[in-house]
Amino acid sequence: MAIKNKLKIAVGSLKIGSFAKKLIQKTLHNNRLTYGDITIEFENKFAREHGCRYGLFTVSGTSALQIALHAMKGLHAWKNGDEVLVPSVTFIATSNVVIQNGLKPVFVDVDPRTYLMSPENIKSHITSRTRAIMPVHLFGRPAEMKKITALARRYKLKVIVDSCETMGVEYLDKPLGQWGDIVCFSTYAAHLLITGVGGLAITNNSVYATKMRSLMNHGRDTIYYNIDQDDHVFSRKKMYKLVDRRFSFIDVGYSYRLTELEAALGLEGLRDLSANVAARQKNYRLFLEALAPYARDLQLPILQKGEVCACMMFPIVIRPESNIQRAELIAFLETHGIETRYAMPLLSQPIYQKLFPGYEKRYPVARWMDKNGFYIGCHQYLSEKDVRYVVTVFKKFFGHKTLFS
Repeated sequence: MAIKNKLKIAVGSLKIGSFAKKLIQKTLHNNRLTYGDITIEFENKFAREHGCRYGLFTVSGTSALQIALHAMKGLHAWKNGDEVLVPSVTFIATSNVVIQNGLKPVFVDVDPRTYLMSPENIKSHITSRTRAIMPVHLFGRPAEMKKITALARRYKLKVIVDSCETMGVEYLDKPLGQWGDIVCFSTYAAHLLITGVGGLAITNNSVYATKMRSLMNHGRDTIYYNIDQDDHVFSRKKMYKLVDRRFSFIDVGYSYRLTELEAALGLEGLRDLSANVAARQKNYRLFLEALAPYARDLQLPILQKGEVCACMMFPIVIRPESNIQRAELIAFLETHGIETRYAMPLLSQPIYQKLFPGYEKRYPVARWMDKNGFYIGCHQYLSEKDVRYVVTVFKKFFGHKTLFS
């Protein structure tokens, strides 16, 4: 089918502002790319704004989750094959890092209205080998952390949160970083705060922070992870100690550090985060109102009273009773220049069907979403004109279906 309209309403976008450009110029002028003042400032500000004392800026949200699990496994003496509960609908990285750490992901089906890990389903999956719960704040919406953390306390489980798609909002009047032992974010392109590549792990536990800092630096002795530390040694005895240990490695770690350039982008993103989230929330509300006439066929997202959503994207699921085919609707949107993505299919992925044969059938909500769900963008760079255009295309599609059905 030929493209009718080359206009591209993307699921996300990026604009680099003057503040970031000045910081990048400063970095280049200082001839400094490795971990330095700009990265430290970004880590500290991001952590504080999300309710934590410690922040670590790493190469991706995936790597943040990976070092979080690695740190937990080592510090708490988890064994290979111990279990981590993860939602049945999420990006594949969430459960991949469990497997990569020698642990077993145990999938929990999601709520059919919120698409988030269902607290009601968690309890039946807890066994004597369960060590942690990994809820995901999917599509910009926080999971039901009050119930999840209560279950974790009851069964003495750790909580590592995949918040890669959600930042800049609170849950029950508390910053997201306060709902979990370690909370991980992504600053990948098209996310809420963009550094091109990148992710953060934040925590209020100094032991976790120190361990993760070592792991992201090849497992290096924590006495040394920043070249500036050489400048703060004022005695020969301390210098000998530093020199002796700064090339010492205490764990099998990773090279997961970023540069001052990405941190410069991050500092600008923090300045704009609240305004950008507000703009996304506005577009989200516009879509909810304008697409309401098609709610017989389309399940639109809902928010309970008091809930806050960062509106990473706008998810839509074809209702079971509808005659609409997802493929037809997506093709219509795409040929009119509106970008779409499937709604986080996980258990149907070829590698997971190989690793976990038959699992897809055990999770009816995930299976339904896999076959019928998708999302469109509602990012801050969409104008009201863009939103109206998207709605007009939906209207055309449903008008066409009415005429010929």
